[in-house]
Amino acid sequence: MAANVRVRRPATPPPGLPHVAPSSHKYPPIRQDHLSADERREAASKGYGPGRRSHSPGGLNITSGEWKLLAVVLLIALGVRMFRISKPDSVVFDEVHFGKFAARYIKTRYFVDVHPPLAKLLITAAAFLSGFNGDFDFKEIGKVFENVPYVAMRMVPATFGVATIPIAYLTLRALDCRATTALLASIFLTFENGLVTQSRHILLDSPLVFFTALTVFFFVGFSNEDKKEPFTNQWWTWLALTGLSLGAVVSCKWVGLFTIATVGVCTMLQLWLLLGDLRVSPRMWARHFFARVVCLILIPVLFYMIMFQLHFLILGSSGEGDAFMSSEFRQTLGMGMEDTYADVALGSDITIRHLNTQGGYLHSHSHNYPGGSGQQQVTLYPHRDDNNLWRVLNATVNNYEQYDYEHKPIVYIDHGSHIKLRHLVTDRGLHSHEVRPPVSDVDFQNEVSAYGMPGFIGDINDDWVVEIEKGDSSDKESSKRLRTLRTHFKLRHLNTGCYLFSHKVKLPEWGFDQQEVTCNKNAVKENSLWYVETATKHPQLSADAPKVNYKIPGFLSKFWELQQVMWTTNAGLTDRHMYDSRPLTWPRLRRGINFWVKDHRQIYLIGNPFVWWSSTASIITYMIVRGFLLLRAKRGYRDFDNTKVVKYDSLCGFLFVGYCMHYFPFFLMGRQLFLHHYFPALYFAILLNCAVFDLATSTLRPKIRLQIAAILMIIAIITYSKFSSLAYGNPWTKQKCSNAQWVKTWDFACNEFFDDYSQYSGVTVPTLNRSTPMATIGGEPGGRAAIVVEDKLGQDGVVPPEDEQSTAVPIGVPEPGRDVFAKDEQKEIKSQMRISQDVPVNNVDEKEISAATFEPTGAAPEEKKEEVKLQAGGMSATGGSEVQARPEVIGILGKEIEVELGENVEDHRKSHGPLDHEEAIADQVAHELYPEARDVE
Repeated sequence: MAANVRVRRPATPPPGLPHVAPSSHKYPPIRQDHLSADERREAASKGYGPGRRSHSPGGLNITSGEWKLLAVVLLIALGVRMFRISKPDSVVFDEVHFGKFAARYIKTRYFVDVHPPLAKLLITAAAFLSGFNGDFDFKEIGKVFENVPYVAMRMVPATFGVATIPIAYLTLRALDCRATTALLASIFLTFENGLVTQSRHILLDSPLVFFTALTVFFFVGFSNEDKKEPFTNQWWTWLALTGLSLGAVVSCKWVGLFTIATVGVCTMLQLWLLLGDLRVSPRMWARHFFARVVCLILIPVLFYMIMFQLHFLILGSSGEGDAFMSSEFRQTLGMGMEDTYADVALGSDITIRHLNTQGGYLHSHSHNYPGGSGQQQVTLYPHRDDNNLWRVLNATVNNYEQYDYEHKPIVYIDHGSHIKLRHLVTDRGLHSHEVRPPVSDVDFQNEVSAYGMPGFIGDINDDWVVEIEKGDSSDKESSKRLRTLRTHFKLRHLNTGCYLFSHKVKLPEWGFDQQEVTCNKNAVKENSLWYVETATKHPQLSADAPKVNYKIPGFLSKFWELQQVMWTTNAGLTDRHMYDSRPLTWPRLRRGINFWVKDHRQIYLIGNPFVWWSSTASIITYMIVRGFLLLRAKRGYRDFDNTKVVKYDSLCGFLFVGYCMHYFPFFLMGRQLFLHHYFPALYFAILLNCAVFDLATSTLRPKIRLQIAAILMIIAIITYSKFSSLAYGNPWTKQKCSNAQWVKTWDFACNEFFDDYSQYSGVTVPTLNRSTPMATIGGEPGGRAAIVVEDKLGQDGVVPPEDEQSTAVPIGVPEPGRDVFAKDEQKEIKSQMRISQDVPVNNVDEKEISAATFEPTGAAPEEKKEEVKLQAGGMSATGGSEVQARPEVIGILGKEIEVELGENVEDHRKSHGPLDHEEAIADQVAHELYPEARDVE
């Protein structure tokens, strides 16, 4: 059988042709860049993914042509971000805050902000290297820069804005999207009006978005390396860079925590899949786990703490932020307290601090409550001052004589001691009675005041009982008697039983925004605890009596305390702002933010509607399609067996998780929010928009795909140009502004622009403060007297034409976000000796005024008028606060005394009550003339 088998001889080639090796076309040589079967089996046992031995770093396969294209895009982005960056030459929006912080860094004056320091330090570095000396105060929007390298400072966020563009391109390429898709994302980000506007000013959001994008890029590169082969040098490099970038993003703003959450969710998914892979041993899985813990948790935490260490090293001097920190913290700011005596006895002069709030010291000054008893105010004041000094005396109930502490034996203050506290500067006692406080007007709160006069020993309402709560474990005596800095105690009012109390409630302007002090019958213990900070030498103490001082805190203590202050204050930013918004309105681009209005120009933060709305549509599209695929999977369809579906599901799912993590947490916040909080989520939405484009055009020829992308790019650029005047503060016309209001809630200041561009030629006209139009009614000979009323119909009683009326939404002036830490800067004032005039006045021109002097203690006050001359700057409210001079009507002991402060000041503040005769007539005439205005009101 075998002998009959013939083997065919290969055909002989024709003469003259070279001999071809047999079967060379059937059996190609083994490729050296693939693993053998044994090598693949060994790699799988170590948790390695199948693939080639070598590949591009991070999965980036970028051709030389793409690098040239990316360079062109980078130049375009540079031109868009840097165009006329020197304009305007005045403060814009929150440059009020972040420019001021740079000045504080340069002056080394301590301040507190709700944001971490990295972005502020980078801006400060640019300012310092450009010669800024920190003297400019960035006080208000529209203030012209003087001797400020504001262009260099603005170029820092602008540079970060430019650098975000190539990062987005590389990210999509690393996610295996086509070059056309990556180019589309780059153009969308380049011509996104909101990102352009935000990156051209001294603000923090541009560095935040950049580090968010950088973190995503590094993590995608790490994931690609992890699929190929873990624990290589490249694998460790990408992982460590991801950790550093995470530290940077959270060091710009706490919104970076959402980026950490995004990476954390994806990392947990990776570890979960590795845990289910039986080829990965528990030992190998543990290596994966601890590598991620070190690089994605420890490195970011270390980076974040280093930024605060730099913050503390630079801000070594006392500044406006002192009041928000503990006394131990303030010891490190160059204003440390000297050692003070440990023992407190009758006759000791002490300062008392509130324990639970940062309100400060128990304080009084020579200004009275406008209501209630009308007696002298008692507050909490955050700064060291002579008006914080109180002398401890024995209680004098039942005519008990005053103890002669200078000659008799020393008497320490024990638990249950009955004492009085005498204010040294004004010589009045700490007093409480059954009178409601001016602010916390409730039945269980009593007013606390300073009462008395020189020589008056006081009454029973000046007596307090000391109740020691706890002492320091290192000082046993501090639990038995009052010891400076060691003993926490309460003061119970002897007559009414209420406790001396304070909480985070500020007094109005008449109380100089200082913290309220009351006597609370239902007091929370934490807000009723006090301690003695300083005690002067008692006459009976020896010179070598024991002294104490605060413990100097280390870095970790300072770091943790500052985090608590930032967190508490950030959560407390609940006040409304003229241009704040809620997260539900952000994807729809319902309203922007007015950054700056001046010289018939405006800068208004508004996004590119085409980019914005198409990105929102892609988010909705992904959710619908993903839900549909899940329903099909439940019905037995095997869509997820398709490699194309799996690829785009992973790609879009990753970007969708990033979007959700950066958007939906804002719904849980009750604090003040703005449109720019949406920018990190917008970045993910734009990338997802382009990923959807990549999927939708995946079956088209490259030329057709490029043509569609070109059309989308052109639409984005045209839309950008339509709103570019609002990004750059360029001249614009009222007509173009009105035409650009595609949504009625876009409240552009269209009436601020000129009617024609020719009016801008060589003319710079400052914006005037328009007052309400007025009209004169009556005044005819023999008729009723002339009355001035508000002209609600326009000049000469003619209704303005429709095209001259205001835009749909009432326009407000640009207003920066609130900086609660700067509020007390104007109130850092020292109380002076008591003066006869209790009206807060300073910095007024020399004028003659009629002042009333009174004595709020003892007998009934006696009115007395005398001529007093006030020189400019010669009188301060509680020691130098700049309070604007104006006429006021101040209630003193139930009587209103009118104080006239000259002719050229504002009208009197209107009291809450019935209209006087002239106002009533004016109001009646106005309603008769303009009934439609009354209906609106």
